[in-house]
Amino acid sequence: MQPTMSHQVMGYDRAITMFSPDGRLLQVEYAKKTVKQGSTAIGMVCKDGVLLVTDKRIVDPLVVAESVEKISKIDDHIAATAAGILSDARVLVERAQLKSQQHQVTYDSAVDVLSIVKDISDLKQICTQSAGLRPFGVSLLIAGIDTSGPSLYETDPTGIFFKYNAAAIGEGETEIEEVLQKKYNPNITIEEGLKIGVAALSKVLDDNFSVERLDCVYIKTDEKMFTKIDRQKLDRILKEVKKK
Repeated sequence: MQPTMSHQVMGYDRAITMFSPDGRLLQVEYAKKTVKQGSTAIGMVCKDGVLLVTDKRIVDPLVVAESVEKISKIDDHIAATAAGILSDARVLVERAQLKSQQHQVTYDSAVDVLSIVKDISDLKQICTQSAGLRPFGVSLLIAGIDTSGPSLYETDPTGIFFKYNAAAIGEGETEIEEVLQKKYNPNITIEEGLKIGVAALSKVLDDNFSVERLDCVYIKTDEKMFTKIDRQKLDRILKEVKKK
């Protein structure tokens, strides 16, 4: 046995509540690795609203592509997508949907995006310091329109959250962020953002990337309405992107 044993051998990853000697929570780090293996999702704040562009990653040709939804509607004015363990994401999204409806009934007004983000992040954080639980193995992009305008947030398995102009999570996150840093600017329209997002996915993911794998939603600032982009439009944009 080596004099210096790995953290795994010493058992520092056996409990979520146990710090390693160098101050790391190994179970949380493993959850982050799960996110990086998840299907890709991109979010952007545009001058006329917010946009989510995602890859469904359909690996079985027998799966009905239309039955797979990568983007969830929290309310008319808020959308969410995830990378990692999508069943974990479903639990968080359903909690957010309930909170949104409770806020509407209680205060007769639409909930703001930040309140939803904080509620999800609080639950994630509790699961990093409670014995017998495991961290949520999922990161979420939450985009919406409220009284402060369009906004996009990312929350990771630690329970921390940040506000972004544009962000990517999941497989190929680093490469897509490089594309966003080069091509994104706050004055782009939703239409322009859609082309950037589809082009980034097409570039980073494998050659088998097709329109069946795309799931895209936008919410315009003036309409505040969750709107799914139809396949014909996505097919046209993908063909344009592949020609370049």
